[in-house]
Amino acid sequence: MDKNVIYEYIDAKELVKETEEDIRRHRRKTIVQDKVTGSNPEFPYQPQSFNISGCVESAVNIDEEERLLEERKLNAKRIKVKAERVINKAPVRMQRIIRFKVMQGLTWDEVAVKMKGNCTGDSARMEFQRWMKEK
Repeated sequence: MDKNVIYEYIDAKELVKETEEDIRRHRRKTIVQDKVTGSNPEFPYQPQSFNISGCVESAVNIDEEERLLEERKLNAKRIKVKAERVINKAPVRMQRIIRFKVMQGLTWDEVAVKMKGNCTGDSARMEFQRWMKEK
């Protein structure tokens, strides 16, 4: 059981968010508008103004880039699942500490407050470090 995957959980979670944003940005198309002048095709030729608009598509292979982004997102989700499997094998108290510290990003003192009872920030930190050193 590789407990170090827990540290990768934070990065994997952020990578999923960033990749989803990249995919949304990639799918968003740029709309271009312009104003042109012309006239009636028949006599009397009267100048008129026309608004034209359209979508600009990049020349880059869009499908290939989206597939790579989806692959990156899938790999990050796999890391998250691995970390959650390791966390589920931990004792219940340790699961709470990991959830508060790693998943929610609280400080050690905030973890101690959430744990209630006779727990300080340092005791929660030391308990976590001891558990990480165990085989």
